[in-house]
Amino acid sequence: MSQRSIICLLFAFLCSGKVLPSRSRLSVVNSKPSPRLHAVNAERQRIVGSQMAVDQAFMPTEERESTVNVVQRAIREQVDALHITRKNLKPLKLSEEQLKNSYSIAERITDEYAKTFSLGLRLMENAKQKAVWAIYVWCRRTDELVDGSMSSLITPKALQKWEDRLDDIFEGKAYDELDATLADTVKNFPLGKQGFKDMIEGMRMDLYKARYNNWEELKEYCYRVAGTVGLMTTPVMGIVPDSQLSEEEVLDSAVSLGIALQLTNILRDVGEDAQLRDRIYLPLDELAAYGITEADIMSGKVDEKWKEFMKFQIKRAREYFEKAKVGISSLDPKVRWAVWGAGVVYGDILKSIEENDYDNLSQRAYVPRWKKMALLPIALIQTLVM
Repeated sequence: MSQRSIICLLFAFLCSGKVLPSRSRLSVVNSKPSPRLHAVNAERQRIVGSQMAVDQAFMPTEERESTVNVVQRAIREQVDALHITRKNLKPLKLSEEQLKNSYSIAERITDEYAKTFSLGLRLMENAKQKAVWAIYVWCRRTDELVDGSMSSLITPKALQKWEDRLDDIFEGKAYDELDATLADTVKNFPLGKQGFKDMIEGMRMDLYKARYNNWEELKEYCYRVAGTVGLMTTPVMGIVPDSQLSEEEVLDSAVSLGIALQLTNILRDVGEDAQLRDRIYLPLDELAAYGITEADIMSGKVDEKWKEFMKFQIKRAREYFEKAKVGISSLDPKVRWAVWGAGVVYGDILKSIEENDYDNLSQRAYVPRWKKMALLPIALIQTLVM
């Protein structure tokens, strides 16, 4: 399953990660990545070759642009977008009926792949529903480039063409019906472009990186593939005029929710990612500090060292949920429940990992549907007192 699951603001919660049917046991204990998988990864990295990207990927941390700077640049761009009226967009060459049909397609895709999320959208006004359908479908299509059936054929050149196409969308140009929905959303809502571009960069990371040296690198990945959705959707969700937080602080909170959700996904899927996909989305330096090797993970070894390591990672994820909680009261009251519901339900996955005695190598923690339904009223009560 793709680690770019979730993507902030509820939609991050149930959609982008293409959440698989919950199951309590994995059939991957003690399995090892096949030689063919190693070969495919090696060939992909060779093809990816865009030397600039590879150099950046393996650049010492102190020489890389910090994740803080990456996020703050995107937040500043989004804040500017909130106060700019786009006057020179070219009109879409679609009739009102054609555009309506385009949104219907986006709605059907959302209904098909994110059923629970789609139901939650019904609480929002129609214009906001349509905008979130458009953003969700774009994120899903972007994710499919590196995680879909044709992913082995995707190169940096293909992703660059997708990014060029994004530029055209922000200029009011649409190549198909689904592009048209996002172009129309850009016209109707003050969306910044940097969050979308940063997500594409996250897809590039997945082309050539299967290991993360430290938290700084993994945090950047979590931001790019999930935190970015907070930037994309907050302008649609809406910030209340009397917010006690600045726009920058609200957006930073939205990014934190995406990072929290993504990190939770990572912790839930450690066994699957390592044993089936030869991917370890955990800081290698922190694994080493706890005396844990890659071989331990591949063999499903859950000992006291692993349990202590997981306690540390779960604590970090919860800290990001707390950062996210700060900004909920600044959102439009109509969306607060849906957004914080993501935090409450996904936070319970962390409890499930603990209840499984930190065995996320041979078990996949999940929250049963009945419990999700029980947690949502709790989320509602919390949003009422925020």
